[in-house]
Amino acid sequence: MRLLPHPAPDRTRPPTRRAALAALLVLGTGAIAAGGAAWPWRRGSGNASSTAPFGPGDDVCIVAPPTPYNPASGQPLAAAREVPQDARCPVCGMYPARARAWAAQVIFADGDAYFFDSPLSLMLYLGNVAHYTRGRVPEAIVARYVSDADTGAWVDARQAVYVTGSSALGPMRAGNLPAFAGAAAAQRFVQVQGGSLRAFSAIDAPLLRGLAPHLRAGYHQHREAP
Repeated sequence: MRLLPHPAPDRTRPPTRRAALAALLVLGTGAIAAGGAAWPWRRGSGNASSTAPFGPGDDVCIVAPPTPYNPASGQPLAAAREVPQDARCPVCGMYPARARAWAAQVIFADGDAYFFDSPLSLMLYLGNVAHYTRGRVPEAIVARYVSDADTGAWVDARQAVYVTGSSALGPMRAGNLPAFAGAAAAQRFVQVQGGSLRAFSAIDAPLLRGLAPHLRAGYHQHREAP
């Protein structure tokens, strides 16, 4: 019995649906592999929950332009501002306006403001300002605000009371230090969602490392600067 050569494929015929899907899968796998090399997304490890979301490691710098002060607004330079729709968090790259109840912000002496998706991102930023916004120094910050989880109003971040270890999930699907204007409201939250109260000065590197396993080794305790 003589084997006949396999006929050459007819390349003038359109590809079948199965062939097209196979090609997309091959291309997609290559794109993911290439993207992974350029953008190191990793799962949480160590004491982080196994359900920790994917996200850029703390060694990845997000380019988030500042929002300049608008003198025509009529408000003081250091007053809390509403979150612009196009503002991005310099720590994680999210759009804080999409989760306004968790948003935070800092304002610099030159009037520039940066907005954050959560109090957790704010704390990470305050511990390493120069990493997240090159050319900036913490001494130039004139105001820091977090959203009151009870009312949505802006609260001085240094005066707020924070809850850690609760069942509440923030924008990144993790505990993001919900903030409150006072201890009474924070305690009511704890009775329902669990956790414990922390003052601004008590939020240190070990606590943040438990919430953000990829915290940089160069993190410095945020200062209660004026």
